[in-house]
Amino acid sequence: MLTIEQKIQEKAYELGYEKCGIIPISFMNGYGEKVEERIQKVQKSGPFYQRQRRLVNPLEEYPWAKSIVVVAARYGKYKVPESVRSHIGKSYLFDIRVDANTKEYQNSKVMDKYMQELGLQVATNQKFGVVGLRWAALQAGIGIVRRNNFFYTESGSWVHLEAWLTDREMELREIPTVPQCPKNCGACVAACPTKSLSAPYTMSPTDCISFLTTFGGRNLPQEPLRKSFGQCIYGCDICQDVCPMNKGKWQEVEEFPGLSELAPSLTPENIMDMEESFYREKVQPKFFYLSPDDLWKWKVDVLCFMGNNYKDSYKPYIMRACKNENEKIREMAYSIRRELFDCVR
Repeated sequence: MLTIEQKIQEKAYELGYEKCGIIPISFMNGYGEKVEERIQKVQKSGPFYQRQRRLVNPLEEYPWAKSIVVVAARYGKYKVPESVRSHIGKSYLFDIRVDANTKEYQNSKVMDKYMQELGLQVATNQKFGVVGLRWAALQAGIGIVRRNNFFYTESGSWVHLEAWLTDREMELREIPTVPQCPKNCGACVAACPTKSLSAPYTMSPTDCISFLTTFGGRNLPQEPLRKSFGQCIYGCDICQDVCPMNKGKWQEVEEFPGLSELAPSLTPENIMDMEESFYREKVQPKFFYLSPDDLWKWKVDVLCFMGNNYKDSYKPYIMRACKNENEKIREMAYSIRRELFDCVR
């Protein structure tokens, strides 16, 4: 007869999760030390990691919790539309946490219901987690953290992690088979355009392109790092793309629900022409890091892209943006205009 741990793991694999492990909640005890260690390495990261403190001791919010079920779902199997390739981070394009049309999102609901049917009290947070996900996954033995700070399974770093707290003492750990980083490899650190990743396992989150182009970077016209964003509009995959341990791991074999229809609207030109109603209805629910009122941030990001990758066809968009009703869009457009055309306001 299967134990309850084995039943949970078996269900996870039946649904198609790549990995599943279960750990006692006490295994999270070292997570707080790691957070403090990161802050000490990069002092200015303190305010950013402040929001992570809610994950350090889940017992404060869930005093009944006794164990953690953690799973990995592979997303490195989806076709990337050419119109958004290298412009939008793949974890955002294939965000299975919020899209109810995806099999992975539905599987999460099935897992939740299944564990409750087994008599467990459970809690999860699909968007932001109820525990430090990478630390929990590491303790559960379902993979490793590499020098670029991303969690890797046999599928590389192209996986989403999810965890549930449960009210039963359980443990069923995997034995990781993923090899360590190649000796002396520093490809990820060398490739980071903003030097946010300054050394192995060391980064300044607020200097990361993904932070600055999503929920951060609220004053991008004055951000000196913006000129190093290259092809990035929303998010960045550079440190993952150059990683030799990711080579050949992404296999474009499946269509992601609705993406091929939405992708043409996410070109630089179409974002600049995008209406608020379309953004709120079609784009924001998928890219939830920006609010329904943050279309201006997308347009500022695109103006940054146009400045970094200028071609003549972008000029009308930049000039029109100088008259936009949004102050931040105007500010960025004028900044790009001065840089490119040597004009004054």
